[in-house]
Amino acid sequence: MSILSANKVKLHAQPKDKFEAIRLAGQLLVDAGHAAPGYIDKMIEREQTLSTYMGNGLAIPHGTQDSKPLIVSTGLSVVQIPGGVDFGDDEKAQIVIGIAAAGSEHLDILTQVAMFFSEDENIDRIMGASTPEELVDILQGGME
Repeated sequence: MSILSANKVKLHAQPKDKFEAIRLAGQLLVDAGHAAPGYIDKMIEREQTLSTYMGNGLAIPHGTQDSKPLIVSTGLSVVQIPGGVDFGDDEKAQIVIGIAAAGSEHLDILTQVAMFFSEDENIDRIMGASTPEELVDILQGGME
């Protein structure tokens, strides 16, 4: 199973707040079989404790330390939000990447994702993707 595939991408989302955005990202992971439904609650719990907003229009919500038993396999989901969604302190996320990581892989994945999105041109390419498949190709090509 690929950690990112077209069925884990939501384009043109319009969540009303950051918690709805996190639920969208989490539900994609659950629907793809990467995590149990309770993992979404742990993603929300993490956000309430510590913002997962990384800067540059990117948020990377993930579960709490005690959510590991809820993870079946490592996976990424991507929610593209053209209008942005407020993550607090006047910070708007246009891209929300949900992570469910088995074992200790989450730090490697977080690092790869953060490095990819530190380049403005990569953000523009992701925001310009018109199909889930195109978005997956851009992201996978940039993180190899």
